[in-house]
Amino acid sequence: MSHYAVAMSHTPLLGKVEVAADVTAELDAHVETLRAEIERFDPTVIVLFAPDHYNGFFYDIMPPFCIGTAARAIGDFGSAEGDLSVPAELAQSLAQGVMDAGFDTAISRGMEVDHGAVQPLELLFGGLSTRPVVPVFVNGVAVPLTPMERIRGFGAAVGRHLATTEERVLYLASGGLSHDPPVPQWADADDQARAFLLAGRHPTTQARAARESRVFATAEAFSQGAASIRDLNPTWDQAFLESLAAGDLATIGGYDPEEMTRVAGHSAHEVRTWLAAFGALQAAGGDYSVVTRYYRPIREYIAGFGILSAAPLGSAPSPRRHG
Repeated sequence: MSHYAVAMSHTPLLGKVEVAADVTAELDAHVETLRAEIERFDPTVIVLFAPDHYNGFFYDIMPPFCIGTAARAIGDFGSAEGDLSVPAELAQSLAQGVMDAGFDTAISRGMEVDHGAVQPLELLFGGLSTRPVVPVFVNGVAVPLTPMERIRGFGAAVGRHLATTEERVLYLASGGLSHDPPVPQWADADDQARAFLLAGRHPTTQARAARESRVFATAEAFSQGAASIRDLNPTWDQAFLESLAAGDLATIGGYDPEEMTRVAGHSAHEVRTWLAAFGALQAAGGDYSVVTRYYRPIREYIAGFGILSAAPLGSAPSPRRHG
C-alpha cells in the first residue's frame, strides 16, 4: 500500500472554548486512532490539501489552486509558526505534472499557511516539520469558485502523477463540513473590509487580535443560539460523507456552489479539500474502503466536525465508524 487518505475538519476554537468533556474525549480518541493509522502507513510525504482564511491568499491574486515549493505557517489563533518541511523538487514535479494534465495551478515559492493547514499537522504529527509536506491550497472561501467537478479532476491529476513515484503518499485534507463562521464576503463588505480582503497580509498584532476576538464572540453566541450566521446542517454533512465513503465522487462533483452556500454555509466550500484528496486516492490506488469515519455537529466550534480515512481496497483494516 503506497497511498492513504485522511480528511478532517479543523477549527481555530479547538482547545480554546469550553466543550462537554465527553465530546472532547471522543475527538481525542479519534485523533489518536488517526495517529495510529498514519504510523502504520508510515508516509514518506504528505500532500496537504488546505484552504485559507484570507491569511495567505487575497483578492489581489486569488488562484483556485496553488502548490507550494516552500511554505511558512503564520501562527494565527495560537497555532504553530514556522517553516514547513517542503520537498521542493517533488513539489515542483507535482506542479508540472498537474499542468501537463490540463490544470493550470499556481505555484508559490513562499506560501503562507494558516491554522487550516497547521492544525492537522499539529494534531497528527506533533509539529510542522516532522514529515515532508507538499502544501496544496484549494480555494474554498473566495468567489468565484471553481466547479466541484474541476476539484475532483485536479485531485485525480495529483494522484495520477504521484502514482508514478516511489513515495508512500498520505493525502491529508483539512476543512469543512457545514459551517458559516464570520468571514467577510466581498459582495457585502464595507470599504475597510474590502481593503483587507484585497491585500490584508501581515496585519498588526492588534488587528489580528480583533479579528480573532470576533470569531470567539460569534462562537459563544452561536452555541447559545443567538448568532445570525447559518446553522449547521448534519443532514447535508452526512450525505456528503456517505458519497465520499462510497467512492461516489461524481455526485459530489455535481454539487452546485450556490446551493452549498445556501444549505451548509459559506465555509462549507472547504470540503473541496476532501474531494481533492479522495480524488487523488482514487486515481492513484483505484477503489478504496473506509478505515475510520466520525461525525458530530459541535456548535461550540461552529462546525459539523467530521473525520474520514481510507485506503485502497483490500489493503485497509476493518472499518471504524462513529456518528
